[in-house]
Amino acid sequence: AAPSDVVFPPIDPSSLAISGLTLQVIVAPVLKQLNETDPESSKQLSEAFRKVESDIPGICHQFLIGLLQTQNSNSNFTESLLKLAGSSVACEVSDIENMTLIMLVERATTLKKILSRIPDEINDRNKFLQTIKDIASAIRELLDSVNEVYKCETSHYSDISRKELEYQKKEFVKQSKSFSDTLKNFFKDGKLNNVFVSALRLIAQTNTITSTIVSLQNDA
Repeated sequence: AAPSDVVFPPIDPSSLAISGLTLQVIVAPVLKQLNETDPESSKQLSEAFRKVESDIPGICHQFLIGLLQTQNSNSNFTESLLKLAGSSVACEVSDIENMTLIMLVERATTLKKILSRIPDEINDRNKFLQTIKDIASAIRELLDSVNEVYKCETSHYSDISRKELEYQKKEFVKQSKSFSDTLKNFFKDGKLNNVFVSALRLIAQTNTITSTIVSLQNDA
């Protein structure tokens, strides 16, 4: 089909939470390479992607999926994104001095890296069962860090900031439970892509709660 005839798929609600990862781990590295030879074009494209994502949340994710479909690609975009998403960065540890927050960021990083192993291990039952145990342990440790922040760091937070932290914690617990439910269903129906999508949503929420806490601490 000619470019003018391309019809991209409608926005899938499941892509909304993970479209930011698409920008960070796929689009951004390409634009970084372009920046070495054409900084102006790189800047313009970066601004364009961020603006359209802001105006139509989820569009970047669907755009790349649609683009692959026009090329008759057999690659699983969701699987590829999950493999890369383990390296997504919510904030730099080097910019943080508070040890409680450093531990939080490190535990978030560990969880994301374990989740990104899923595509390579999901077809090996023994390895995958161990990965599931590792994920459960990493989730508990990250929640421990979130609770530690709430206990030790929020006395000087505003009521709005505390409510925001509580909301993001509830969302993280919600995505963790959703991931657990998806795994249970996987062992019944064998649908790989559902696991990949759920893992990506958990990574996205891990980034959100981490960046929210660091931002609230900096603003306090």
